[in-house]
Amino acid sequence: MIHFFQVVLYQPLLNLLVFFYNIIPGHDLGVAIITLTVILKLILLPLSRQSLKSQKALQSLQPKMEEIKKKYPDQKEKQAKMTMELYKENKINPFSSCLPLLIQLPILIAVYQVFRTGLTSTNLPVYSFIYNPGQLNSFAFGFLNLAKPNVILALVTAVSQYFQTKMLTATKVDSQIAKTPGAKDENMMTMMNKQMQFMMPIMTVFIGISLPSGLMLYWFVNLLLTLLEQKMIFSAKDKNIAK
Repeated sequence: MIHFFQVVLYQPLLNLLVFFYNIIPGHDLGVAIITLTVILKLILLPLSRQSLKSQKALQSLQPKMEEIKKKYPDQKEKQAKMTMELYKENKINPFSSCLPLLIQLPILIAVYQVFRTGLTSTNLPVYSFIYNPGQLNSFAFGFLNLAKPNVILALVTAVSQYFQTKMLTATKVDSQIAKTPGAKDENMMTMMNKQMQFMMPIMTVFIGISLPSGLMLYWFVNLLLTLLEQKMIFSAKDKNIAK
């Protein structure tokens, strides 16, 4: 299993990073990482789009799910049955938003390994047809050492994480639920959404200050691309709902 991971994910990603490092003028590792991030985002675009659309669809059903809870307050089995019928009626799989993320997890682990070893290794395991520079120059843009943690980059990434999570969780659905007669001002889903908006950035900072800033650069660029993707998907979805 470890060998499969190395051959199928880790080595191709590392070689792709080295390839970009070799062909980019000035051999700037930061530009190489940004290029690799964009390529990976494009490859994973179908999965991330499916995940985002599923999450948006689930959020749009929250008012109807609240109505089911109000109608059958003491009948948990009835609530579950009606909820599943609601999913079926709207052709939504409640697990479809998680599956793409689970598929991407091994890739994220491989990216972490690439930046953890590739930024400090003096014996890069590159393919025979790719030039081996021996060791990658970890300084990017002339001032940022990507092999060491960087607090400022961690904080900037955390801010991006906040806006990404806020866009994902803060929808019109929460206000609709709050205005539903008999519903609490903040139901469990709303409270969890608000907690995620702050917990995710805090976790990003704590994790980021201990990781090589090369990985944080990847994380930051990936978040910016995800924000753009969410903006496009959610805007299109809201227009369809409005119609």
